[in-house]
Amino acid sequence: FRIMAGKVKWVTDIEKSVLINNFEKRGWIQVAENEDWNFYWMSVQTIRNVFSVETGYRLSDDQIVNHFPNHYELTRKDLMVKNIKRYRKELEKEGSPLAEKDENGKYIYLDFVPVTFMLPADYNLFVEEFRKNPSSTWIMKPCGKAQGKGIFLINKLSQIKKWSRDSKTSSFIAQSSKEAYVISLYINNPLLIGGKKFDLRLYVLVSTYRPLRCYMYKLGFCRFCTVKYTPSTSELDNMFVHLTNVAIQKHGDDYNHIHGGKWTVSNLRLYLESTRGKEVTSKLFDEIHWIIVQSLKAVAPVMNNDKHCFECYGYDIIIDDKLKPWLIEVNASPSLTSSTANDRILKYNLINDTLNIAVPNGEIPDCKWNKSPPKEVLGNYEVLYDEEMAQSDGPDRDLRSRPGQSSGVKGNRARDSGKPVLTTWK
Repeated sequence: FRIMAGKVKWVTDIEKSVLINNFEKRGWIQVAENEDWNFYWMSVQTIRNVFSVETGYRLSDDQIVNHFPNHYELTRKDLMVKNIKRYRKELEKEGSPLAEKDENGKYIYLDFVPVTFMLPADYNLFVEEFRKNPSSTWIMKPCGKAQGKGIFLINKLSQIKKWSRDSKTSSFIAQSSKEAYVISLYINNPLLIGGKKFDLRLYVLVSTYRPLRCYMYKLGFCRFCTVKYTPSTSELDNMFVHLTNVAIQKHGDDYNHIHGGKWTVSNLRLYLESTRGKEVTSKLFDEIHWIIVQSLKAVAPVMNNDKHCFECYGYDIIIDDKLKPWLIEVNASPSLTSSTANDRILKYNLINDTLNIAVPNGEIPDCKWNKSPPKEVLGNYEVLYDEEMAQSDGPDRDLRSRPGQSSGVKGNRARDSGKPVLTTWK
């Protein structure tokens, strides 16, 4: 079983060394560039070339890759929102109880993405929404970039006009040199710990989309800002206050290179259980799992479910001060670079456990197997959702498997409002 690192576009030498160490641990051989190889750990650009019609390349049954051909349906910021909106509308047409709305027209169960518009296409719709609440803050992000690049906050329409308006014609234009942006309502009431904003980086492995089978990694972490949070408009330009990306925070004066501004998810859970109680903490994490599954279901119909593919996504979740989780974005290539010793251990284990599921027992890959590995090889992964099992075990299966929950994820809200309790997990 041969592994070639030479042809892979590595992001950093650290990522390369973590993967190669992991491959060597399994007895897999690193070989010269002119040899055949079976296992591909590729960048998203390389994946495009592999599945390009122009190349005419076809993977054989013993070759697997670490991205789905059109993974961008979930990992591009604009497409993720578009697919979730489409998913909501389809459920609404079907008369699904999941698509129920409240008296203000907001989705009761599917409201987990901040209000978002595409620019320049949705400019007029954005202006209409902005004028409903002129004091609101919005965050602008380029659709195809990562690590916090190109992101800025605005709280005035004039700031958008400055970004995109032609001074002569005074009309909103899409300059060819400008890439598409998404603009989202900024979560200005984040849950703070020690006065600082943070988000969650969670890892989710998808082995197949149809039927959907996904795994949750237990060893995620929180990323903290280095500067205390303030909603003050005078600090809108201070990215050390607002953006949790390590690529940004590591340049701050207060960045700590020992712990890297990170907490483990288990530490966060202990903190919340001690300050908010076990019940609400279990409910929060249950809702996070719900968000992840629904986002995957939203893109499943459009995803090219190639049998040679698996994918490990990096989910970014923000929790507000009411303990409501929000899906911010999903990363196709979550960083494997380690900023601390604990980080390196976590990511080494992440790769190891991912490979154990993608290629059980380190055997030669076979894309025809049923992609349902035995429980003992899951390591720190746990099955998050198995569509086949859910369908065969009946409607109560997922409810039984969720600790601390006797109703659907949002069932507590329905019960509190006097409405019948709904099962919303599936």
